[in-house]
Amino acid sequence: MSLVTVFTQLMGGMGITVAIFLLTLLFSMPLGMLVVLLRMSANKVVSAIMMVYISIMRGTPLMLQIIVIYFAPYYVFHINISSSYRFIAVIIAFSLNYAAYFAEIYRSGFKSVPHGQYEAANVLGYNRSQTFFHIILPQVIKRVLPPVTNEVITLVKDTSLAFAIATAEMFTIAKQISAKEASLMPLMAAGLFYYIFNALVAWGCAWIEKKYDYYRI
Repeated sequence: MSLVTVFTQLMGGMGITVAIFLLTLLFSMPLGMLVVLLRMSANKVVSAIMMVYISIMRGTPLMLQIIVIYFAPYYVFHINISSSYRFIAVIIAFSLNYAAYFAEIYRSGFKSVPHGQYEAANVLGYNRSQTFFHIILPQVIKRVLPPVTNEVITLVKDTSLAFAIATAEMFTIAKQISAKEASLMPLMAAGLFYYIFNALVAWGCAWIEKKYDYYRI
């Protein structure tokens, strides 16, 4: 089997892999910001709930979370599961998991901003919203870009975990073709795709970091 033939068969799975990646970022990054703001809330109950959520998401395997979210509607609520729910379950699991990691990254960024800047903004007449969006948030974004980049690169590789519930992403299809043809070529082709995808993601993140070079800490 030629490499071109393998890539042709993997194309459908590539689309699913990219969709998992993009949708996870779309939902998890803003959700992570919400989680960290609640985590740093003065309300101890809310803060404790967020701490437990983060602990569970970071302390258990993502594959297990995917399986639980997929089968929970049936075993907990006795709702029949359709095949179309597989993709939705994957996106929910990935988003909840990565939101916890992003929340902790954001928290480190907020903690690294000197408290004096909040006081200075107050003296200058900035309200809380202006202080957050115009003074604090730009600094946090600058500081968290490197660890966020690492998580985004990890996400590219983690998309392969969707095979746990037979989601037809690229790695799942590559395994099926490899087993059928008794060849490692499909898995090697999949590995090449992940490498190229990661290289493009790393380049994009490096470009974003460079755009923030005008603001130096």
